[in-house]
Amino acid sequence: MTMRWLALGDSYTIGEGVPVAGRWPQQLAALLRARGIALTDPHTIATTGWTTDELDAGIDDAAPRGPFDFVSLLIGVNNQYRARAVDAYAVEFTALLQRALAFAGGNAGRVLVLSIPDWGVTPFAEGRDRAAIARALDDYNRAAEDICNAHGVVFVDITDLSRQHGAEPAMLVDDGLHPSAALYALWAQRALPLAERLLARDA
Repeated sequence: MTMRWLALGDSYTIGEGVPVAGRWPQQLAALLRARGIALTDPHTIATTGWTTDELDAGIDDAAPRGPFDFVSLLIGVNNQYRARAVDAYAVEFTALLQRALAFAGGNAGRVLVLSIPDWGVTPFAEGRDRAAIARALDDYNRAAEDICNAHGVVFVDITDLSRQHGAEPAMLVDDGLHPSAALYALWAQRALPLAERLLARDA
């Protein structure tokens, strides 16, 4: 039986500026299928610019029908960009994670969260306080990881990859901000062993 994937997020999940096949969820799905895991391409609920509350409303509007065999979540960069408080993010992220768990039939072993990448290293951030952006995103990611740990959900840290490669032209699309398919490929490779382990359970 082919397993169904629900991908929740923002521009980093919808793949702003890249072809559909270049998005990290699509690349990860292809890698998993190559490992023998029968998995559909993700059903995606994501829009560039979405914050946690906007994703929550977007899920309401889309009304996806679960349960899904796999659910991914990557959200928060726009909360940070709009200078929203980490504490408020934590509350809204918790609610979204709980929705993700519900879509996975309550199975925490079928939910995967990616960390927020650091857009402060990109050309788009020229003239901004890059160190302050990094500190804020570290705070956001610590909050998200703690919440994932409390719910037994796997948290994949890809922030270091964004910091290592986020200033390289080949790793960005033309806007100088969003990742290219090449950088998304690194994210997918990072997530692969964890996703494979999750999906191999009771498969």
